[in-house]
Order: sequence, then structure tokens, then C-alpha cells
Amino acid sequence: MRTRSLVISATLIAAFVLALAVIALAQNPNIGTWKMNPAKSKFSYAPPKSFTATVEAQGNGIKVVQDIVDASGKATHRSWTVNYDGKDYPITGDPDEDAVSYKRPDANTTEYVFKKNGKETSSGRAVVSKDGKTKIDNGGGKDAKGQAFTYTIIMEKQ
Repeated sequence: MRTRSLVISATLIAAFVLALAVIALAQNPNIGTWKMNPAKSKFSYAPPKSFTATVEAQGNGIKVVQDIVDASGKATHRSWTVNYDGKDYPITGDPDEDAVSYKRPDANTTEYVFKKNGKETSSGRAVVSKDGKTKIDNGGGKDAKGQAFTYTIIMEKQ
């Protein structure tokens, strides 16, 4: 009887520890509100005046809402819900891009591709720092006129 009780207790403890490990691994450091640090960010074009991204857990993926004010003062409010499976998901609120796909090669890295009418417009890689306070987003593409552009956006968690 005592052996059976010890086996049951050991099994429950092991299950609890495993559950905690799964929860810890599943946490996504992208979740939260991020604001661009304009002094540290670099663009090959006129930089935006402001850029805020809010990321929420959504099923097996995330929901992203971005509010951007470009250099001329034009505001864009765009959003999408995406899984990390490399498939295209629709974007709302952006006249220049209508789909995005995400991959997550490791817990702190997101690779993405934006598209318009099935054609790639830009792509990049965003990496959240180990302490979870900073995200560095490097990418580039071609604008509607075919001109190449690049960016390094430094985002700080709020």
C-alpha cells in the first residue's frame, strides 16, 4: 500500500513539473506593447514619427495591432492574427500589404514575409533580447515604385 502511494505521489509530482516546463516553454516574449525608439532605429527612407505594436496571444499564434505615423504625419492602424506556420494570413488596415506569414525558429526570433496580391513586398527578422525588454527588427524590401529599402527598428517593451 505504501509503495502504491509513493508511486502515485511521484507520478503526480512529475506531471506537475512537466506541466510547469511546458508552460514556461510556451510563453512568447513577443506578447505585450512595444514602442519604437526613434533615436536608435535606422531607416533607408524617411523614418516614421511613431510606431507602436501590441501583441496578444491568440490560439496557437498571436494577434498583432500596429499604429504607425509616417514621416508626413499619415497614420496607419493595421492588424492581423497569425500562426507561426509559414502560411499567409490577411492584414487589415494597410493599403500596401494584404498578407503576412510568420515562422519562429526559436523562442525569441520571428521571421516574417509581407505580401501584396501574392507578391512579396518586404521581409525581416525580429529578435527579442534575453531579458525581454528590447526587440530588434531588421528587414527590407521594395516599395510600390520598385525602390529597395531597409530598416532596423529598435522596439522597447512598455
